[in-house]
Amino acid sequence: MPMRVCWLAAALNLATILAAPTANACATFAEMNLHDISYADVVVVGRIANYEIVLDPVARQRYRDILARNPKLRETFGEPKGFITDYARFDIVVGEVLRGKVPDRITVTWDNSTFGEPGGMGPGPFLIALRDPNSPAPPLRGPSATVIPNPVPAALTVLQAPCAGPFIFESSSKEAASVRQILAERAE
Repeated sequence: MPMRVCWLAAALNLATILAAPTANACATFAEMNLHDISYADVVVVGRIANYEIVLDPVARQRYRDILARNPKLRETFGEPKGFITDYARFDIVVGEVLRGKVPDRITVTWDNSTFGEPGGMGPGPFLIALRDPNSPAPPLRGPSATVIPNPVPAALTVLQAPCAGPFIFESSSKEAASVRQILAERAE
């Protein structure tokens, strides 16, 4: 295979990975297992404040560099809406602590590489399970996933098994009630 074709294939692969819409990070979506709450270091009920999407400047620069070397790729890929390495950061104004110890207000991250982070979140209140990035994570629930290391290793992050939904529930939802029940049963 000529060197130019190899380079073009490699550039195409890299551009695809970098610009992959986060909604396609998993081959299939996995059903959430509420018993994964056992992986949570902290579970709180609180309101979300200062929600923002943190954009990955390195991925964006790499993508621009690839397009600069081969402008025809722009026709194929266009401008991505997001990169798989983007993540959300927000504060939780804690109203109730169900597991662990945290202050009244904590800043957390959420790398929802499975589905992409929403542009915004209502204030809640929500039941939110969090884990320390150095703690074990729930197992893969689907045939494949893209798992990115926590971008802020010192911050708690939203609990989420790869390819499954996040542990962020409206506080009055049936999921939140089930999580409360599971936590109560384990405390006995």
